[in-house]
Amino acid sequence: MSVLNPSNVAVETAPHHTLSAEVVNQLRKVPILSALRDDELHCLDETEELRIEAGELLAKQGETARFFWILLSGSLRISQLMPDGREIPMAVVTEGNAFGELPLLSNIPNISNVRALEPCHLMQLNEEQFWGLMTFCPQVRRAILGNMTLRMQKMQNVTLQQEKMAALGIMAAGLMHELNNPGAAARRAAQQLRENLNRMHELAARFTKADMSREQKECMMGLQTAALAVKQPIRMNSLEQSDAEERLAEWMEAAQVEDAWKLAPTLIAVGMNEHELDCARQSFPGEIFSDALSWLEALVSSQQLVGTIEESIGRVTDLVKAVKSYAYEGKGQRQTIDINDSIHATMVILAHKMREKEIVLEKDFGAGLPPLQSECSGLNQIWTNLLDNAIDAVGAHGHIAVRTWSEVFNDSTGKPSLDLCISVKDNGSGIPLESQPHIFDPFYTTKAVGVGTGLGLGIVYRIVEQYGGVIRFTSEPGNTEFVVRLPSDRA
Repeated sequence: MSVLNPSNVAVETAPHHTLSAEVVNQLRKVPILSALRDDELHCLDETEELRIEAGELLAKQGETARFFWILLSGSLRISQLMPDGREIPMAVVTEGNAFGELPLLSNIPNISNVRALEPCHLMQLNEEQFWGLMTFCPQVRRAILGNMTLRMQKMQNVTLQQEKMAALGIMAAGLMHELNNPGAAARRAAQQLRENLNRMHELAARFTKADMSREQKECMMGLQTAALAVKQPIRMNSLEQSDAEERLAEWMEAAQVEDAWKLAPTLIAVGMNEHELDCARQSFPGEIFSDALSWLEALVSSQQLVGTIEESIGRVTDLVKAVKSYAYEGKGQRQTIDINDSIHATMVILAHKMREKEIVLEKDFGAGLPPLQSECSGLNQIWTNLLDNAIDAVGAHGHIAVRTWSEVFNDSTGKPSLDLCISVKDNGSGIPLESQPHIFDPFYTTKAVGVGTGLGLGIVYRIVEQYGGVIRFTSEPGNTEFVVRLPSDRA
């Protein structure tokens, strides 16, 4: 008899019948059934025998869980489908093992793919038969629940590690983007600075051959002093700047200055216009005037390039500090953590994702917040998940607001306690009403299979609990807010 299982795989099944002596002997080798008497084993009489070939899919990740299986012979591989389409092996099921109880007992979809590594012979129990077994076979029930507990612990450890790796991946991607920009800017500035130095060397050689008067030297020194006194480029609107550059370039061209259109933007940026340069035009004849302005532009440009290099190195230093704060936060020893610094470090790492969508980020960090005293770890995973989810939820030009503050409240003993409060709000599409009761459930996701693990908010919930805090949310289209409350002193 051939049937289709939920994964649409053709499998060979035997009709319902009394268990054969051979199958009973095989069931005796199954640890969770080994203590049952023969008459108790016959509570499995109406279950199906299932045979599948190597490579066939028994259960598909994300589909509704409907069956519990006992593997009589063969082996199967359990694997998880990742967001990038890769299928990661998680475990191998060998003969004598029972599996499939976790999604049935937790009322969640299949959390992984199950595929045969070789021809397999199984007993398949539907939901009704499974719950009958749980109800009427106490010894089996205890064994199944014991298996479930062990598997839940292993799964939580695996998913926590996956979440850490996902957070590390986000951090690495963010670091790559963030380091690329200042690194490239510093490299370009250094190359241009080298060109400027070579040009200034050539111009200095020309000046040594020219017979410059005292007035010319004083004029040149005065222009350099005035230009170097401008610490930041003068800000103008685009039209004003364009007009000023055009006027100066035309004036310099009329004075036979080489590369006038290249020199004009730099000179305008430090307030040099045709009126400021008129004394130089009167003091320097012909070609010497062109060399004098070229020298002045190279000097000003070099100063600006040094500023660019300093700014780029400062940016890299800030990134290294942010990553160090992110990576070393909470290492199993009691630490004093500044919540604002912790959130800021995560923002720095995720900045590239916000820039890609041109998201408006509003920060309102409370002043004078007490430090968080704790031996727990994983604080940065809270911010990474909440911010990353908010970034995914909003569209281009979306809005995300992050706020921190403190509140005093009386605990269950009436003793006043100070909570650190963190709000992450976005104007995305919101969480569907039918999904809201489940978003903190392990493995729950509203995304398509292979897009997201559904682990993020479950991990967040557990980490917040470790800190002795709570997390709440409200959501409607255009307004979703998560609020985390953490006691400021948590041993």
